[in-house]
Amino acid sequence: MFNMAVPWRALALVLAMAPGTAAAEGNCTTLDVDFMPAASASNPFGLQMVGWIETTGGVYKDTIFITQQTGLFGIGNRPGRFDFNSGPNWPYGRRITVFPVWAHRHGMTWDEIAFQNGDESNLSHPFNESSRENHFCRPLQQSEPSWDAMTCASQVYTDKGVMAGGNTSLYPPRNDISKGAPDDPSVAMFELLNPFDTVSQATPPSGTPAVFSYPVPETLPFGDYVLFVEVAREFDMNGTYNPTMFPSPVGIPYGEYGVPYRGQPSVIYRMPFSIRATPTTATTTDIIGYSDPTGVQGDIRDASDGTMTLDVPGSGAARLQLLSKDGSTYRIRLVSKPQNDLVAPAHPDQLQIAAATSRDATISFVAPGDDDITGKAQKYEIRYRVGEEITDANFADSLQVANPVAPTDAGSLQLFKLDGLLPETEYSVGIRAVDDCQNAGATSFISFETKPRDVGDVDACFIATAAYGSVMAADVDMLRRFRDSKLRKTVLGELAVETYYTFSPAVSGVVGESDLLRATARDVLAPIVARVRAFQF
Repeated sequence: MFNMAVPWRALALVLAMAPGTAAAEGNCTTLDVDFMPAASASNPFGLQMVGWIETTGGVYKDTIFITQQTGLFGIGNRPGRFDFNSGPNWPYGRRITVFPVWAHRHGMTWDEIAFQNGDESNLSHPFNESSRENHFCRPLQQSEPSWDAMTCASQVYTDKGVMAGGNTSLYPPRNDISKGAPDDPSVAMFELLNPFDTVSQATPPSGTPAVFSYPVPETLPFGDYVLFVEVAREFDMNGTYNPTMFPSPVGIPYGEYGVPYRGQPSVIYRMPFSIRATPTTATTTDIIGYSDPTGVQGDIRDASDGTMTLDVPGSGAARLQLLSKDGSTYRIRLVSKPQNDLVAPAHPDQLQIAAATSRDATISFVAPGDDDITGKAQKYEIRYRVGEEITDANFADSLQVANPVAPTDAGSLQLFKLDGLLPETEYSVGIRAVDDCQNAGATSFISFETKPRDVGDVDACFIATAAYGSVMAADVDMLRRFRDSKLRKTVLGELAVETYYTFSPAVSGVVGESDLLRATARDVLAPIVARVRAFQF
C-alpha cells in the first residue's frame, strides 16, 4: 500500500500559496502569552491564572486561557461553604475568591452547586450520594504524609453536588465528570454549562517557563485591545492577609482537616496590545492592583496601599518571575503573530510504556512533525483519564498533564512521565501535536495499569473508608477514634491494628471499585459499628 497523505498534503500547501484560492484559509493569527510562575520557598501550592481580552473601551470580548482547576474542575462553584479549610487538591468549598475581577467582567452566571443533603458546613457526605472521584483528593490533616507529597493517597468518593436553584454563581461548574449512579440528575448538565473547556490549561509548575497560545477568531478583527491577567495563589500569607484575619470556620464537623487558605487576594495585570497584519509585541512588569479579598466585589484596588507584598519572589505582586528576553524585561509578554499553516501535524507514533511503578509511568513515542511528518510541532497536548478509556470524544474534558515534553524533530524518540498516580489503577492516555496555527493532529492513545502498592506504603483510608465512601463518614470517624483511644493502648489491640494495616490496603482497593462489594463490606462492618457505638469511650 502507498501512503498518499504526504503528497496530497504537500499539494494542498502549494495551493495555499497561490493567491485567490480557497486554500488560503490556512492563514491565522495567534496570540502567544508567555511568563514564568515564581517559585516560593514557603508556599508549594501553584498559581491559578486567567487571561481575558477587552476592547479599549472596557467591553469584555473573550477568555483566552484559564487554569483548569477553575476552568475545568470548577473550584469556584462546587459544594460546600467558601471558607472551608484547604489542602492539596482539596475537593470541597466554592472558592469565590480565586478570580473576582474576571468573574464580575465576563457577564455570565450559573446555578450554584450545593451538597445533595443541603449540609454546606459538613465535609462528611453519605455513601449513597457519593461517586468515584478521579481528580480531587480526600481532605487531609496537615500531619498526614500525603500532605507533603501533594498527591492523592488513595481512591475516594465525593458528592458531586446538585444545582440547588435560587442562588447563582459567577463561576462555572466542573466539566470533567459523567453522571454516576449516586449522582443527582443535574450533574449531567454540568458539562453543557461550562464554556471554558477549550481554553482550560494545566496549572504551570513554579520555576518553569509557560506559554498559552490563543488562535484569534474572525470575531476579533484587526485593532487595539487590552489583555487582563488575574493571578491567584492559596496560602499566600503576609502581615495583613493571614489566618488571624481570615480564620478557619468554627463549630463545624471535621474542622481539624486542612488549614486556612485565604491569604493575599488575586493580583491583576493590564496590558494594551494590537492585532495587525504584521507581528506585534506587548509586555508588562507591574500589577495594576488587587481584587476584593472576600471575592464579593469585582473592583480593582490600589496595590500601593501597603497591604500587599511587593518584592518577595512567589508572593503578592511577585507571583510571576521577572524575565529578560529579546532585549525586553517583563513578567508577561504577548506576541501577536500572523501565520500560514494549512497542514496539521501527524499523530505521535509507536506509543509504549517505557517504565511503570505504583506511582508513576514513563511513556515513549516517535515525534510527529509540524506539517504531517515534516519539521517540529509547536507543542504537545497530553491528557489522561482514570478508570475509563480516553477517546477523541472525551479528550477535551480529560485531565491535562501540566508540564508535557517539548517537541523535537519529526522521527525522533521522545519520553514523558506521569507522576502522582494511584497504585493498581487503570489509566488511559491520549497525546496529540499542535502546530503554529493551533491545528491539532490526530490523537494517539495508550492504556496501562499501575503496579501494586509498595511494601509499607499504606494509607489511613482502608476498608471502612472504601465501604462508606469517605474517611469522614460518621461511622468511619467513630471507628478511627475507637482505634486510637482504645485499641492502640493494649498490646493485643496494637497487634490487631498492625495486622489490619498490613492486609487491608489491597482489599480496600478491590472494595472501592465495586458498588456491590462496598454494600457487602458495610453489611460486614455493621455489627462491629454497632458494638463500638454502644461502647463508651
